[in-house]
Amino acid sequence: MTGHDVQPPSTVLVTGASGFLGRAVVRELLDQGHEVRTLQRTPSRTAGATDVLGSVTDPDVVARAVDGVDAVVHLAAKVSLAGDPADFERVNVGGTRTLLDAAEAAGVRRVVHVSSPSVAHHGDSIVGDDAGPADPALARGDYARTKASAELLALGRDGSALHVVAVRPHLVWGPGDTQLVARVVERARAGRLPVLGHGAALIDSTYVDNAAGAIVAALAVVDEVHGQAYVVTNGEPRPVAELLAGICRAAGVEPPRWSVPAGVARAAGSAVEAGWKVRPGADEPPMTRFLAEQLSTAHWFDQRRTRRDLRWQPTVTVDEGLRRLAESYR
Repeated sequence: MTGHDVQPPSTVLVTGASGFLGRAVVRELLDQGHEVRTLQRTPSRTAGATDVLGSVTDPDVVARAVDGVDAVVHLAAKVSLAGDPADFERVNVGGTRTLLDAAEAAGVRRVVHVSSPSVAHHGDSIVGDDAGPADPALARGDYARTKASAELLALGRDGSALHVVAVRPHLVWGPGDTQLVARVVERARAGRLPVLGHGAALIDSTYVDNAAGAIVAALAVVDEVHGQAYVVTNGEPRPVAELLAGICRAAGVEPPRWSVPAGVARAAGSAVEAGWKVRPGADEPPMTRFLAEQLSTAHWFDQRRTRRDLRWQPTVTVDEGLRRLAESYR
């Protein structure tokens, strides 16, 4: 449970519902008795939801998706460490603008904009901070930059009848995760997962069910917290080496046994990024400066305002999440 439900049963549109977190949000809403419509380019594969297929950048598709809904959870985004900057701009900023315009025209009043802590991360350690202001000029990389612009756009619609809250889940993981977990396991299995620096930097993360619960909780109180941004985590900071080792053991692979100085990793990440722009590979780059910073600096957040304002508490601890992850691999 999230603490309380989204006002009496509503029809909620979830964009990006074919993704890992999107599917969890849809399940949470369905479990609470809401009607759920989804918008994404491929089927959501979630029983009970009604799919609208298409891009969030297509005004006609978006207008059809928002017609008759009471609220929107906006997750659709281009999420990558590399790619054409224009694609990030078109999807993350343009898609958000298209969705908000259509939602307001359709009479929707409540929107949860799912953002990222990277919108306020400038490369330094984050030690017990609250949600800082999104800043496209200082955000690291095209994803973070455009997500920062999108958040400012969502929260700053002067004169709009929309009530919008931004939720920034931090390092979401769990069974079925093809981003963080799958990449950690794949690289560990291939012997390509080092610990950066001493591995003792404290980082927080969010088990997927907790992230979904917080997003749905935000939808229930959006009228009260309109215009605010909240970072969501488990509230259990752990040394980065310990968290990586826990994920590896859950998947049955050896944790990383070698280390690379953090400064070397950042320099290498910058070089890889530069080379990737000239000759991009088929997959994500093996290292970027942003990724090196994430794996070598502390980033954990004060959760008191988040839990008080959203009236939400995480229900799955990191240890329980790792146990469930291990079960999924078995």
